[in-house]
Amino acid sequence: MSPPTGLMVIDGVDTSSISLADLRNKLSIIPQDPVLFAGPVRRNIDPFNGHTDKRLWEVLEEVRLKDAVIDLAGGLDADISEGGGNFSVGQRQLICLARAILKNNRILVLDEATANVDPTTDALIQQTIRDKFADCTVLTIAHRLHTIMDSDRVLVLDAGRVIEFDEPHTLLANESGLFASMVRMTGKGMAQNLKEMAQIAYDNRRNESPFNRFQISDIKNTLSKEAPKIDNIHESPEIDEDRDAGVEMATSDERTDSSDSGNRGDDDEAKTDL
Repeated sequence: MSPPTGLMVIDGVDTSSISLADLRNKLSIIPQDPVLFAGPVRRNIDPFNGHTDKRLWEVLEEVRLKDAVIDLAGGLDADISEGGGNFSVGQRQLICLARAILKNNRILVLDEATANVDPTTDALIQQTIRDKFADCTVLTIAHRLHTIMDSDRVLVLDAGRVIEFDEPHTLLANESGLFASMVRMTGKGMAQNLKEMAQIAYDNRRNESPFNRFQISDIKNTLSKEAPKIDNIHESPEIDEDRDAGVEMATSDERTDSSDSGNRGDDDEAKTDL
């Protein structure tokens, strides 16, 4: 593998000029497989013991886990088994979300964060992220299209190469594009709902829509109960071929700097505002 080239600049700082520990400390990541430590609940939410018990209970309530932790013998001091085996997959993911909320970083990376959870937990995570990270840069790696249709930008990758990059609504206007084809393959009804969500988000960014983000949330919550992951769709062999080629969608949300959006796919330098 060739060494990485180019620059990543955040708030005018070249990330290669600071230590990896400092850089990681400024990023929050919620992966597809939640990472929990063997030990008490409080250590999993607040690894560096920087917050009061009151704040820990508040964040647990925000992710709807307060009652579950209260029921544990020991509460915040109750032990979590290795890998979080005494919690469901959805609960483990909510613990990771609580950790990210407590950290309160300005950049959040979601790597298929809701791929393995039930629709109710999916909707809860999506809603919490919209509420708690409204002023942050959110980078989402996803195959469930409804989770990214109101993002500011969508980056479509195929075999590691940039294929498309623009607002979802703009990408959908290109009927021959890869993103538009993936939306069509979700089915006529689902595709129409996804297009409606993209249109509302597009108009909202220009203050031209009678809808607001809460109405978009209602659409997303409805779609989360019926939306398939794009790589599970089998109606067309094209989708399977795209999946095997490594098609992914990485989206940038909220405060992402869009001033260079026209040439980011070709430039080596990536910038984002914190």
